[in-house]
Amino acid sequence: MAVRPGRRALYGMAVTSELTGVNPQNLRAYEAKGLLDPHRTPGGTRRYSDHDIARVDRITELLEAGLNLAGIGHVLALEAETDRLRQELELLRPAGAPEDDEQPAPRRRRRGSDPS
Repeated sequence: MAVRPGRRALYGMAVTSELTGVNPQNLRAYEAKGLLDPHRTPGGTRRYSDHDIARVDRITELLEAGLNLAGIGHVLALEAETDRLRQELELLRPAGAPEDDEQPAPRRRRRGSDPS
């Protein structure tokens, strides 16, 4: 089975910590809260992917915005659901159909005009 782009677990905890600026203790805390799910080697060593690195960066942004870890979990879940729904919409949209923001606004009736 092929690994999706950006999901190949390449980095150990020390490298991930250096790349993100987040200390290993916090990386473990994010994992304990379900915000991260790094790959585990057969020996139990954590390995992080580029996707995990981006997720740590997003967690850091949300922490700096004042959210706690529980709130961040909700935000990340909502973002994932939004992405999933967008992908589903793309599959359902006919080829060549305009995007939602490209569709013309509905015409408004003028006051006093007959609705028929």
